[in-house]
Amino acid sequence: MSDSKLYIKEMPADWVPGRDKQKVVSPEYMFHEAPREQVFITGSEAAREAIRRSNVDIAISYPITPQSETMQQAGYLYDEGYIGEYYRAEEEIGTMSAIGGSSRAGIRSLTATSGPGLMRGMEAISSWPGARTPLVLLNMCRVINTPLAIQPDNIEMSFLINSGLIMLHGENQQDFYDYTMAAFMISEQVDVTLPVSVSVDGFFVTHARGNVKMQADDLKLPPRDGWRSAVPAMDNENPPARISRDAPIQKSNFISYHMHASWQQEVFAATERAKKYINNYLGGIVEIINPDADVMLIASGAAVSQSREAVRQSSELGIKVGLIKVKAIRPFPKAELREACKNVKQILVPEFNQLGWLHKEVCSNLFGFTDAQIAPGPRVYGGMTMPTEMILEWLEEGRKDKPWFFQDPF
Repeated sequence: MSDSKLYIKEMPADWVPGRDKQKVVSPEYMFHEAPREQVFITGSEAAREAIRRSNVDIAISYPITPQSETMQQAGYLYDEGYIGEYYRAEEEIGTMSAIGGSSRAGIRSLTATSGPGLMRGMEAISSWPGARTPLVLLNMCRVINTPLAIQPDNIEMSFLINSGLIMLHGENQQDFYDYTMAAFMISEQVDVTLPVSVSVDGFFVTHARGNVKMQADDLKLPPRDGWRSAVPAMDNENPPARISRDAPIQKSNFISYHMHASWQQEVFAATERAKKYINNYLGGIVEIINPDADVMLIASGAAVSQSREAVRQSSELGIKVGLIKVKAIRPFPKAELREACKNVKQILVPEFNQLGWLHKEVCSNLFGFTDAQIAPGPRVYGGMTMPTEMILEWLEEGRKDKPWFFQDPF
C-alpha cells in the first residue's frame, strides 16, 4: 500500500453553507425592488454572482474555452456552499445527459458550454424540451467552424433556434448577470417548464470587465418546486418509463405521429408563453432607442453595444438612427418588431456570424408587415471585432439607396 494519502478538505464543525445564510425573496423583489450596488467585474464573475443568488441545487459541466472560467467560478461557489452539488462530467454528451436527468428529478440544474462543446452535446440538448426539463444552459459563444479557433462567433446559436429551447442573448456583463437569474425563474414556470439558454459572445463579455449592478449577496431566489411542472418529477411513483410514454403506443405509426406532432406544438406554445415572464423579469423582450427614426438597427448580443455607439455618433452628425435590441431569440419578438418597424424605411442587422441567422429571422417575421429595405449586415465572424466605423459606413451606403446593397450576398 502506498504511503500517499488522499487529502480531503475538512470543514470546521461550525461551518454553515453560504446558501443557508441567505434570505429567500420573491423574483419580483429581487429584480425590481432590491437595492443594487455597482461593481466592475468580468462576465464570468457576473455569472458567478448570478448563480450565487439563484439557489442552484446542482451544476454539471465539462471544460471548454471560454466557458471554463465561468464554471471555475461556480466551483468556488460550491466550495462556499452556495451550490448543493457540483461535478465535472467526462465529456459534453455526458454533461448534457446528466443535467437533463437531474432536472427530471425535480432539482434546480445548471450547465454551461461553448462552441464545439455545444455542437457535441446537441443530441442530448435537443431532447430537453420534449422532456420538459426546466434547466439553465449558459452558452459562451465561440467559433465552431474549421480551422479551429477559440475566438467569439455566435453562429452556433443558429443550431438552437428551432430546438424548442427558450433563448436569451445578452449584450454585456450586466445582461449575463440579470439574464442568468431570470432564466431559472422563466424555465420553472408551470406553464413553461422548458430549458433556457443564456448566450453571450465569448471573450467580448466573459473575459472583459464591465459595470454590473448587483443585489446584496445575502438574498436568493425561491427554490425550485419539482412538483410545479408541466410533467411530474421522476420518483418511485413516476418512473422514467411512465414519463417517456407507453413504448407500444410509440410503435404504432398512426398514434405516434399524432402524439409527436401535438407534443411539438405544445413545446413551441410553451415557448411563446414564456414571453410574459421575460417582459416581467427583464423589463421587456426588446429595448428600442429612437423609435421614430426612419433607419433602424436591429441587433442582439455584443453587436448591440457597437450599434449603440453608432446611434450616438450618428446623432452628433445630425442623423437620427434607431436601435432595437432583441433580448430573446426564442420566443422571437415578432409582434414587437412589426409594430416598431411599420413606418421604418431601412433596416440594418449587424451580426457576429457569417450565416446571418438574425437577419433571416427579421426578414421572415417582418415579411408583409413593413415596406422597409432590410440590409444583410454588417457581419463579422471568426472572432473579429466590429468597429463602429463599419456600421457607420453601412449606414452611409444605405442612404445611397442602392438596390444591390439590400440583397444578401451569402
